Amino acid sequence: MRETLPCELSRLPVPRIAILRALKLGDMLCAVPAFRSLRAGLPHARITLIGLPWADAIVERFSAFVDHFMAFPGYPGLPEQPVQPEAVVRFLARTQSERFDLVVQMQGSGSFVNPLVALVGARRCAGFFTPGDYCPDNETFMPYPESGLEIRRLLQLMGFLGFPRAPEDLEFPLRAGDFDSLREATKDVLLGPGEYVCLHPGASAPERRWPVSRFAEVARALAHRFQIVLTGSGSESALVDAVQKESGVDCLDVCGKTSLGSLAALLSSARLLVCNDTGVSHLAAALRVPSVVISTGDNPARWAPIEARLHRVLCDDRGVPAAEVIRAAFEQVTPWEPARPNPRFGEFPTMAASEPVKAGFP
Repeated sequence: MRETLPCELSRLPVPRIAILRALKLGDMLCAVPAFRSLRAGLPHARITLIGLPWADAIVERFSAFVDHFMAFPGYPGLPEQPVQPEAVVRFLARTQSERFDLVVQMQGSGSFVNPLVALVGARRCAGFFTPGDYCPDNETFMPYPESGLEIRRLLQLMGFLGFPRAPEDLEFPLRAGDFDSLREATKDVLLGPGEYVCLHPGASAPERRWPVSRFAEVARALAHRFQIVLTGSGSESALVDAVQKESGVDCLDVCGKTSLGSLAALLSSARLLVCNDTGVSHLAAALRVPSVVISTGDNPARWAPIEARLHRVLCDDRGVPAAEVIRAAFEQVTPWEPARPNPRFGEFPTMAASEPVKAGFP
């Protein structure tokens, strides 16, 4: 019987491993348990994340699991970014010069990207493949699961490769600087812990966006009890402005003003997040902040947060009514306590629940 990859690589002084996961925030957070498994199996490895340019922040944030970052230039068939052929050539020259011992393809089914993985120049490669499509190595590539949560699909791959079982929990380490950045973003507006609700009306794909009018209804309903804080990326400012205007509510708008860390700091003391099925929902799951997520299609089967008690996922092919979201929101806000990390991952700063403080102060 052939030995497992962890056994084979553990004989090397410092195994050089690359992970290909060139996707967006939610996809990356869902991969953290798999990163945890990889690090547990090879604690002394030098692990490089190959990701979209923004994901250097993930390496900085999750330094316990990944050591280095390499920007992915795109590839034909992958929609996340435009492809520049000359950049792909430079990228492959760099990966081949790195002489990786293993590259793990966590990008997806592999239909488009597996030929590229074979060109990276690693001594071994592993990951998912689609039966009938190109498979770089029958021993280290498993058929892509067509069902199940994304977190569990990736952990299934790690188990297939012989890496140890790892907890399914998401995590997001918070730092004091995140709260400093949040204070700048909110201009010291007073936000009491548990006294505000975050609404995030954006999503990277327009078809995943719940209507502005319904977010506005939710804002009006919740504003009787909570300060409403509107979040989003800079490119979503028009969408957020429309929610603010239609709701008629005096919301705190931090759209485009927060970094990943300061957004997490904001969420950490929110009473609730209401959002589309997008990356911020996984950030709330990592911080253990209650949420109501409006989902589309069959996405819940793949992307729903694991802790159903904390996170209500609403999905209806005909469209989720605002009244249903409002009802779920009020059910989620009682009772409440500040977000707390899993003790396995250590403490992070949080605002005391007993008194209002300036936004962002730990």
